Amino acid sequence: MIVVAKMRAKEGSEEKLKDALVDMVSKVNEEEGTLLYTISRSQSDPKEFLISEKYVDMDAFVHHTSTPHFKELSASLASILDGAPEVGMYDELAALDK
Repeated sequence: MIVVAKMRAKEGSEEKLKDALVDMVSKVNEEEGTLLYTISRSQSDPKEFLISEKYVDMDAFVHHTSTPHFKELSASLASILDGAPEVGMYDELAALDK
């Protein structure tokens, strides 16, 4: 299961958002069932961030969203995001993993 979340920082909050998202990686690494958790920043717009996530199944994703670190991040985003995150959920059809 693939989850992609796109978010945009408010003016002046770009580094706060970057730091909060990057900090999540080590915490998410401890979660069973999380296979991939990547934070990316747009090359053309430093306010835009993309989180790419891969889970073994829906239960692993639900577990992720119930963790204290996810809830803490979610609560902190309200003051630094410009609008709600755009979240899409996908089934993986093919992949290259080198």
